[in-house]
Amino acid sequence: MLHGREEELGRIASLLDDARSACGGALVLSGPAGVGKTALVAAAFEMATGMQVLSAQGVEAESELPFAGLHQLLRPVLPLVSELAAPQARALRVTFGLEQGGSDDRFLASVATLSLLAQAAERGPVLCVIDDTHWLDEASANALVFVARRLQADRLALLFTAREGDVRRFHSPGLAQLDVRGLTSDASIALLRERSGTDVAPSVCEHLMRATGGNPLALHELATTLSPAELGGAVPLPRPLPLTEGVENAFLGRVRRLSRDSQTLLLVAAAEDTGRLSVILAAAADLLIGTVALGSAEEAGLVRIHENRLTFSHPLVRSAVYQGATTVERQQVHRALSCVLTDPADADRRAWQRAAAADQPDADVVRELVDAAERARSRGAFDAASAAMERAAGLSAESGEQARLLWAAAENAWLSGQLHRASGLLARARPLTAEPLVRADIDRVRGSIEIGVGSVVTAKEILVSATRTVAKRDARRALRMLMLAAEAASYAADTASGIELGAIAAQIDPGDDRRNLVMASLLVAFGDYFASDLATAIPALRRLIAEVETFDEPELLAAAGRATMYVGDDAAALRLHNRVVAPARIAGAVGDVLLSLQRIALVEAVTGRWSAATASATEVLRLARETGQHEVAALPAAHLTLIAAWRGNADAYRSGEAETRSMLAGHPIELVQDELHWARGAFELVCGRPEAAAEALGIIRHPAIASLASLDQVEALTLSGHEDLARQRVDSLEAFARHSGAAWAAARVAHGHGLLCEGQLAAEHFEQALKLHGGGHRVFERARSELAYGASLRRARRRADARPHLRAALTVFEDVDAERWAERARNELRACGETPRHRDPSAVRSLTPQELQVARFVARGLATKEVAAQLFLSPRTVDYHLRNVYAKVGVTSRTELAQLTLE
Repeated sequence: MLHGREEELGRIASLLDDARSACGGALVLSGPAGVGKTALVAAAFEMATGMQVLSAQGVEAESELPFAGLHQLLRPVLPLVSELAAPQARALRVTFGLEQGGSDDRFLASVATLSLLAQAAERGPVLCVIDDTHWLDEASANALVFVARRLQADRLALLFTAREGDVRRFHSPGLAQLDVRGLTSDASIALLRERSGTDVAPSVCEHLMRATGGNPLALHELATTLSPAELGGAVPLPRPLPLTEGVENAFLGRVRRLSRDSQTLLLVAAAEDTGRLSVILAAAADLLIGTVALGSAEEAGLVRIHENRLTFSHPLVRSAVYQGATTVERQQVHRALSCVLTDPADADRRAWQRAAAADQPDADVVRELVDAAERARSRGAFDAASAAMERAAGLSAESGEQARLLWAAAENAWLSGQLHRASGLLARARPLTAEPLVRADIDRVRGSIEIGVGSVVTAKEILVSATRTVAKRDARRALRMLMLAAEAASYAADTASGIELGAIAAQIDPGDDRRNLVMASLLVAFGDYFASDLATAIPALRRLIAEVETFDEPELLAAAGRATMYVGDDAAALRLHNRVVAPARIAGAVGDVLLSLQRIALVEAVTGRWSAATASATEVLRLARETGQHEVAALPAAHLTLIAAWRGNADAYRSGEAETRSMLAGHPIELVQDELHWARGAFELVCGRPEAAAEALGIIRHPAIASLASLDQVEALTLSGHEDLARQRVDSLEAFARHSGAAWAAARVAHGHGLLCEGQLAAEHFEQALKLHGGGHRVFERARSELAYGASLRRARRRADARPHLRAALTVFEDVDAERWAERARNELRACGETPRHRDPSAVRSLTPQELQVARFVARGLATKEVAAQLFLSPRTVDYHLRNVYAKVGVTSRTELAQLTLE
């Protein structure tokens, strides 16, 4: 019986009831060792009637083995893998060594795990219990936290336990937490009485509670250690109590009372991660220990044997046994285990056992660890690969090899998102080698880390310096680093660096490699663009964008997609970035989805597809948080802030700006800051404060953002009386329009001239703007031209001519929920003698961002499972959102949904 745990049991019962009702969730039980988390897990098992229960336990000895915990949890449902989408099914088979292959995306296994558990939950509610999560391998922990964060309409519950104060922590931000604390006085008395079978004096209970903090395991052990007289208060309690080194010592004392052979056998079991009795006994035999030793450990209640597997009666028993042994004893046991792990399926375990046994450099062990690291990397377990490479470096005798291994460990740490750890590994690696190519590889990762969490200026300096040292040795290495440096310069809005990088690229001989030639040419063209040589840069970029479209490499497609923003080609931007995102969704490659989808969101925003842009940006923001890629979150947050500003939604704008600036607090990115200046200018403009708008827009330094914000800037300058500055801005925009051929840019030029004129001349310019807008897709900008034209006609007393334009503007503003712009259009119509009617907003506007994403994918004809796979959701969650979509937009079938306009 559990005493004093009514709250905890109630939370667990609620979690299970919700799962049975298709409302999935997760709960993390955290607390110090022995506080009763394992007992609560046992209670959860009993409460899970009618549910399939899957369980796993983190084990210290396997904490570096990729996906060991996940395999333990999913083993009973692995037959369902064949029912998943092909890329995800293959990912899990590769992850668990059932198929050869690999993946460069560390989140693919997480997505596949969600799909597999959702598939299991289709057959009935599922409870996943993961005990001692602080000892889970990182790959498993990341996958399970990802799943827990994305549970919605699923018959699935995840229950985690994590120990406080351990050297390792279970990171679970965003999940429901329940701190498990010591027992109350009444519960402590009840436990002591039940365990000891005797009465306990209140004063003794109070003393034991203070000494143990109400820790149930400590009280449990004391109840059997202390005599009835001591518990009853007739005899003073011993001082100190038998807990001087913590609760683990109580277990260690029981272990020490066993024979030497039994203690060694327990140490073998503690060092072996799977609990396979055959392996444990074989290693014990290698140490000349027979099976008799096992019986004593069982009789002492320290271990249990079930279906040829050994489990410890409590996780602290394993910890006490392992930590209580000497280094030499542990090494002997690891060596024995490595000798019996001869099955190829145990190659990773063998490598780590040999590494744990080694006390000096060993080339054979290094080779096995490197092989294990490469296997881990091929399965997307970059954290495990990093740990194996770092351990291999520690067992290498030669400094050059140590440097290469530490670099490999750092690169894998970087790919797994452990950026600060990666920096430390690189700092250790660099002094160990003078080899230019190795140093360049080290500096490439250093630069990438600086872009992610450090200084983009420092990143550019590191990458340029490294490029210069290898440019004549390896053109591809050099150009790859220059492309990263260009990204850093773009983030920093550093035009001087952009020019410098173009000059360096022009000096690199690309050889006969077409890919190298395209990369070098892109960098040169970017340099010309930053130097304001638009006549050279824009035609070159347009030609290179077309050439890149013949490639099928995400890195090149993304670089060309960035170039489209410089030349103003909306259609090419969507096309190129979708060529990265679409296959990445199918493959479950979350990392590739994030970087290009946030750029798609910006294109959708500037073309007036605000619902779509909101859905895309919200998806990026959520995925970035759920996968721990916080450095990716600022840009989509800025996109959402910009949309809120255009809509004139003060609350959403201010909260979005505050949230985005908080993301930039420790890692300022000029590109994002410039987008926030644009958002502020747009908000001030729609609120009727053009002087403040012009001030904010005048701060923008990034040339691409300045180009995108030019319409707002021209309007703000004109309305605030700075007509000379407005004409200068229109002239520079005219040069861009002439070289780019972008219809929207030419329309902005005509719009600007219309604002700066009156009468018939203004009308001619606005007519030209509307004609040019007819060949583009920027509906919000067309509506602004309609409004400006209508207002100009109204001022010229041509009210009948003004009304059609004002009505057209009002229709668009209402469609995109730009209420403040709509109110301007209504005021102009009233001034023209017409009382505008409020139209019912489109039902599509009532959809949440996730509902809109589901609707868009379903409308393309994708089945529920396909939608779920591409949006990284469960099929049941997709169906839940689809039902909401049907109810909100008033359709009853996929066919009807496909006929709706969802933009």
